[in-house]
Amino acid sequence: MMNPCVGVRVHTDILRPSFVAWGNNMGKGSDNDMAFEDDAPPSKSQLKREMQELQALGERIIALDPAVRARLPLSDDMRDAVEETGRIRSHEGRRRHMQYVGKVMRKEDREAIRAAFEEIDQEHAQRNAAFHRLEQLRDRLIDDDAALEPFIEAHPQVDRQALRQLIRNARSEKQRGKPPASSRKLFQLIRDTVGL
Repeated sequence: MMNPCVGVRVHTDILRPSFVAWGNNMGKGSDNDMAFEDDAPPSKSQLKREMQELQALGERIIALDPAVRARLPLSDDMRDAVEETGRIRSHEGRRRHMQYVGKVMRKEDREAIRAAFEEIDQEHAQRNAAFHRLEQLRDRLIDDDAALEPFIEAHPQVDRQALRQLIRNARSEKQRGKPPASSRKLFQLIRDTVGL
């Protein structure tokens, strides 16, 4: 009789080690085959890493604005867990609750959630790039008189008098080292005009 765990042949009357090479066929179709399978259960460390990843994804979901969170494909259980997080004040209670969030995340469609996050991140990056372009346009309007006419031609609906006044005030503030209040107002006017 063969003990499949250690490769030792066991006799009922005498225990005598019998070392068998791994992969040796001991009988076709028998339970004594010692082949390694790739379907081994995940290690404890791997399970812990996956749980921490799920908790981090849950933290990211919790940190979202509720309007943005509504765009994610979440189950009712997950939405309840996220809402419950806002009511927990204790540090230890929050830590335990985040473990629960990680447990609930196991049942969620993580790929769909990650795809929704990628879409949200892409929109955020596009919005940031648009704001940077508007800031550069504002700076050109403040620094260069020649930039005003092309902007007015591109956007004839702009309030020209307010635009010119804000540019003059922003230049004055910049020269005197004052806080950029007019520069901010100019940015808002440009943003409203362009439609962002």
